[in-house]
Amino acid sequence: MIDEQQTQKRSSNFWRELPILLGVAILVAVLVRAFVLQTFYIPSPSMEHTLNVLDRVLVNKLVYDFRDPRRGEIIVFKAPEDWQSGAEGEDFIKRIIGVPGDHITYTKGDDHIKINGIDLIEPYVYKDPDGVQDPPADATFDVTVPKNRLWVMGDHRSASGDSLEHYNDTQDVQEATITEKSIVGRAFTVFWPVSRATWLTVPNGFDKIPNAPGQK
Repeated sequence: MIDEQQTQKRSSNFWRELPILLGVAILVAVLVRAFVLQTFYIPSPSMEHTLNVLDRVLVNKLVYDFRDPRRGEIIVFKAPEDWQSGAEGEDFIKRIIGVPGDHITYTKGDDHIKINGIDLIEPYVYKDPDGVQDPPADATFDVTVPKNRLWVMGDHRSASGDSLEHYNDTQDVQEATITEKSIVGRAFTVFWPVSRATWLTVPNGFDKIPNAPGQK
């Protein structure tokens, strides 16, 4: 009889505590999504084939609270108003090519973009089904990235609305770059579909890029 009473009491306590446990779980999930990690899906071909349409990535929202963004990292950011297609607060995902102070140049027909005088080797740039790679850029340009801003580009250069496209349109490096404050976080892994699951590491080509004079 005592065992039956204890069982009934434990069962009753469980059902009373269940709403509290669910509430705590939901609160933790909301806090994690708001401040730590968030999932995003890829809506366009602008990062092919590093990221394909409908891939899902996990984004670290805390990392840039502790350090500066770095060349080669893939970031999610709130697009500048002039970049948006109509959705207020639209999120974009691109690769950081230049950080504040970087001198980035390209002459149409060259094989590589130069950063601070050194060729940037970019094996991740999109290749078509015949293996033909997009050119690094579709126009000659020569810019120095302003303070607190970033030059970002998609890996599918011919299908990306990015810093290069907006510089071509405006010839204004301020308009063509994004603010560091606009960053939502760093995309660090593809987790879906499972067949494409991978870490999004910084390509080796960025290791050879020196800092510009005055950069830390």
